[in-house]
Parts: sequence; C-alpha cells; structure tokens
Amino acid sequence: MRRKIAIVASAVLLSGCYHATVRTGINAGPERYHQSMAPGWVYGLVSPSTVDAEEHCGDRGVAIVETQHSFVNMLVGGLTFGIFTPMTITVTCGDGTPEEQGEDSDGSPPKHP
Repeated sequence: MRRKIAIVASAVLLSGCYHATVRTGINAGPERYHQSMAPGWVYGLVSPSTVDAEEHCGDRGVAIVETQHSFVNMLVGGLTFGIFTPMTITVTCGDGTPEEQGEDSDGSPPKHP
C-alpha cells in the first residue's frame, strides 16, 4: 500500500503544468479576458472553442494570448479520467500601438545577419 501511495504522490509532484504565451507585437493594455475552465475533451484532443478576441478587444487588437493547464485543470482532468480536460485561457487586449523594441525606424522587424 505504501508503494502505491508513493507512486501516486510522485506522479502528482513530478507532473508539470503546460503553459504557452504568444505575444503579437502590440503593446499590452489594461483590459483582459480570462476563462479559467475552458472546456476541452478527451485528454485535450477536442480543444476548447475559439475565443472571439475582436468581441473582447475591438479594434485595439490582441497583445498577449496565454493558455495553460493549471494544477486545478489537471486535477479535474484526472478525476474525470481525461474525459473533461479544461484549460485556462487569458487574452490581454492591446492599447492599439505597436511595440517599439525590436523594430527598425521604418516599422519592419530587425534584420539578422
């Protein structure tokens, strides 16, 4: 029995949280859209529905999109044997201006040698 508990505890402690961040090159504004339990199914094979960023951010654009499987998301997925696998999605709206760093004076991306 102790061995089973040790194996389960090791699996929980050694599991990592999936996290991806996409930056679009627009300065981040103060507005955010956050969905903590976006429904995914069958170990993530059926992903959550698409977030309509234009509805939330309008013409300011999207600055940052973050997706992650938090500990709570993975716990829910484990309790449902992977049938329901939620994901956390955060969309940070832009302030409508491009980032200054990394651009040449004409607005094009920097050229690498």
